Amino acid sequence: MVKITHMVLPVNDVLKSRDWYVNNLEFKLEFEREGVTAVKDRADLTIFLQKSAGSLAEEKITLTIQVENVDGKHAELASRGVKFASAPKRQFWGYGAEVLDPDGYMNHLWDEVTMREMTKTPK
Repeated sequence: MVKITHMVLPVNDVLKSRDWYVNNLEFKLEFEREGVTAVKDRADLTIFLQKSAGSLAEEKITLTIQVENVDGKHAELASRGVKFASAPKRQFWGYGAEVLDPDGYMNHLWDEVTMREMTKTPK
């Protein structure tokens, strides 16, 4: 079996990013050590938030995150002032919303039920 268990996400402000992923997308804080903060999703993927050595202008990392209900999560986060590139709609990758983290990384938010319903091929 092969599966991704960890990844590094370079960020400008580790604490700001930690709080954003924990408070908005319900990641759990795993540990903080030597300038790296580890947050974990419900599928046990650990993301190491690490201070970037340089500019993030050329970084092109996109996380695709499954949520319980994409429309509900969009409404909740938008009401708190979280920035979105797009509200839930049909995208090239399926149906979902595109939310921006504090460093401007695009995160695709989707849910299983809506994705299945909104991307059905007409018969």
